[in-house]
Amino acid sequence: MLETVKYLLGSAGPSGFGSKSTAEQVTDYCPDLRSITAIITGATSGIGAETARVLAKRGARLVLPARSLKAAEDSKARILSEFPESDIIVMPLDLSSFFSVRKFVADFRSLNLPLHLLINNAGKFTQEHAISEDGIEMTFATNYLGHFLLTKLLVTKMVETAKSTGVQGRIVNVSSSIHSWFSGDPISYLSSITRSRSHYDATRAYALSKLANVLHTKELAQRLQEEMEANVTVNCVHPGIVRTRLTRERDGLITGSRYNLQTYTHVAVQIWCSFWLPSSSKPSLRLLRRLATWQLIRDS
Repeated sequence: MLETVKYLLGSAGPSGFGSKSTAEQVTDYCPDLRSITAIITGATSGIGAETARVLAKRGARLVLPARSLKAAEDSKARILSEFPESDIIVMPLDLSSFFSVRKFVADFRSLNLPLHLLINNAGKFTQEHAISEDGIEMTFATNYLGHFLLTKLLVTKMVETAKSTGVQGRIVNVSSSIHSWFSGDPISYLSSITRSRSHYDATRAYALSKLANVLHTKELAQRLQEEMEANVTVNCVHPGIVRTRLTRERDGLITGSRYNLQTYTHVAVQIWCSFWLPSSSKPSLRLLRRLATWQLIRDS
C-alpha cells in the first residue's frame, strides 16, 4: 500500500525516477542515440508513441511496425513535424498472424540494417472471444505468441549487431502486474479458450498473456547469458497505471475508477528504466518451460 501511495505521489523509486518523470527526463542520460536502430511495436498510440517520439528526439532510427499502416504513417508524420531529421521506417505487421510476423522479419532483414533495440510494447485486450487465423485465442496470439515469434526471429540479428558494434542490445517486453491475477493451469486454460468461448474470461486471458511475457523474459535472459553468451539483455516491465487505448474501453466501476487515476502518456518511465537496468536474475522457470513446449509455440 505504501509503495502505491508513493507511486501516485510521484516519489522516485530505486531507479531515481517516479510516476511524474517523463521519458525525456530519463533519456537525458543518453542524449545521442544516432547509432541506434530500434523496432517498437504498438508505437501508434500511448506508451509506444511517446517512446518512439523520444527515441527520435535522441536521434535513433525507428522501425514502426503496425497493423494499420495509416496509423503508423500518422505517427511518423507527428514525429517528423517535431523532429524533421528523424529516420523512420513504417512497415506492416499483424502480431496475431504468424505469416505476418515472418514476412515483417524477412522484409526488415532485406533492409540490411543493424538492430540494437526491440521494444515489444503492443497489446490487445479482447472483450469478446476471438480466434486468430492460426487457430489461437486472440489475446494470447497477439500479446505473447506474436512477440515470442518476432523476438525468436530477430534475436540472431541483435546478437550479430551487438558483436559487430560493441553496443549492448536490449529487448524490452512490456507486461503488466495483472500477470499475477492468473491462477490455475495455463496450458489447460489456454487450450479450453482456444477450443470454445464458454470458458472465456477477458481479464483472465489477458493476465495469462502477460504472465507468458514475464516467463518468456526470464527464460530468454538465461539463454542469452548461458547458452548464447550474447551481449544482449532482455527486461520485462510493468508500465504502471497509464492512460492508453488498451484500457479506455474496459467497462465496470473498478476499471473506470482506475482510468480516472491513470497518469498521462508523457510518462514512459518504466520502459526507459528497464532499457538501462541489468537483466533479471535466474528464477524458477518450470512454468515457462511448459509453455515453451506447447505445440503451437514449438511449431512456430
